[in-house]
Amino acid sequence: MTQRPIPLTREMLKDPVDLRIEDPALDFPRAKQSADRRARELCDSPTLMAWFDRNTGKFSPNLVFCGEDKPTWLLYAESRGGDLIIDINREEYVFVYRRE
Repeated sequence: MTQRPIPLTREMLKDPVDLRIEDPALDFPRAKQSADRRARELCDSPTLMAWFDRNTGKFSPNLVFCGEDKPTWLLYAESRGGDLIIDINREEYVFVYRRE
């Protein structure tokens, strides 16, 4: 039996840092570059723990385990110290970093 992914909602994100990017050509590489830059402004050495791309439905790490209330990629990042969340365009792209 295949487990259906849990859809991401705003309420699942703990104290996200919002970025609004008005760019019709915004894609994953550009979103990641913007998130990385903002994360470096907020801490010295951020480590990317997980990400989500709503447009493609892709996420990383691509793990399957029983998450009851959050997507597995978000649970993974939080359980490993991910404490800086960059939310681009209202969950269009989400990047979770661990502050170093």
